[in-house]
Amino acid sequence: MFKVIKYQGKARRGLFTCAHGGEVQTPVFMNVGTQAAIKGGLSAFDLKDIGCQIELSNTYHLHLRPGDDVVHELGGLHKFMCWDGPILTDSGGFQVFSLASLRKIKEEGVTFASHLDGRRIFMGPEESMRIQSNLGSDIAMAFDECVENPAEYEYAKASCERTLRWLERCKAEHDRLNALPDTVNPQQMLFGINQGATYPDLRIWHAQQIAKLDCDGYAIGGLAVGEPTQVMYDIIDEVEPYLPNDKPRYLMGVGTPSNIIEGVARGVDFFDCVMPARNARHGKLFTWSGAINIKNEKYKLDSEPIDPECGCPVCRSFTRAYIRHLFKADEILALRLSVMHNLYFYNELARRIRDALDDGSFDAFRSRFSGKLDERI
Repeated sequence: MFKVIKYQGKARRGLFTCAHGGEVQTPVFMNVGTQAAIKGGLSAFDLKDIGCQIELSNTYHLHLRPGDDVVHELGGLHKFMCWDGPILTDSGGFQVFSLASLRKIKEEGVTFASHLDGRRIFMGPEESMRIQSNLGSDIAMAFDECVENPAEYEYAKASCERTLRWLERCKAEHDRLNALPDTVNPQQMLFGINQGATYPDLRIWHAQQIAKLDCDGYAIGGLAVGEPTQVMYDIIDEVEPYLPNDKPRYLMGVGTPSNIIEGVARGVDFFDCVMPARNARHGKLFTWSGAINIKNEKYKLDSEPIDPECGCPVCRSFTRAYIRHLFKADEILALRLSVMHNLYFYNELARRIRDALDDGSFDAFRSRFSGKLDERI
């Protein structure tokens, strides 16, 4: 399922396989299609054009709308959105704790009010596994609690202890569901999630405990939620030695181009973030020279592509002046073209990282681009 084929320091070049899509080259950036769609008007067919290897959708949102039972009846998420590559589904835990109101946490799970209509919903480890089984994703994420940073030590300790107990229940239910005759994807994998806020001792203890459960992969969760960037890097450094070497590592919800480069340098294989699509919808575009705001006046007569170094479908055809005009005219096409460019950039970033690992030049690549790509032009 996963093989590391080369190291450069802690950075890993690997291959990952699952039920759909053949081999995934890692490190990999996963494109976020929260509600089975990329915000900005991109389809599953567009994902092929921009180099996407894994699409990510969300348990919480798809459970509320259209309903995971609907997706199951229609043959699973792959058929529903016409995507034949790998899909990872987030467990819904982050959304339960960040979007829903009036939460009540018990050992059994969480009762909360839907952010759509206020109706009361219960979700626990078993419910999250059943929803993700109905969706038929290739990778299901364990149900966990994502605490805000900074968090009180005692609360963070109790929370990650509960998350461990929830993972044990997730694994038991996941195994049961995969064995059922009507399961959409009986080869669905389960990734456990490391928690512990910004406390190294909690993080290390939790990593040691979840590693014993022999999940198909392991994620580092609960970061990029308020703590300084260097603290995030320090936590990854603390946790990495305790995550199994033969399993993929996923840094959840991170981040900027620099975050991805630095995460790879610390041994991370999988990344996802809403940032490239969200920024694009506001005219903030990534280039190999730094980030630009395409709405600025200086691009009004600019006949250059967004990035002369970029080979995306947008940069091959359209000018900065045209895309700026689309934003000023409130044309939907502005969002589509900008999102397409930014997601291509992120997938191309991951490809260039892999190439640098292949030829032994990752350290030089990191030195050249880690700071540069987050600069504002």
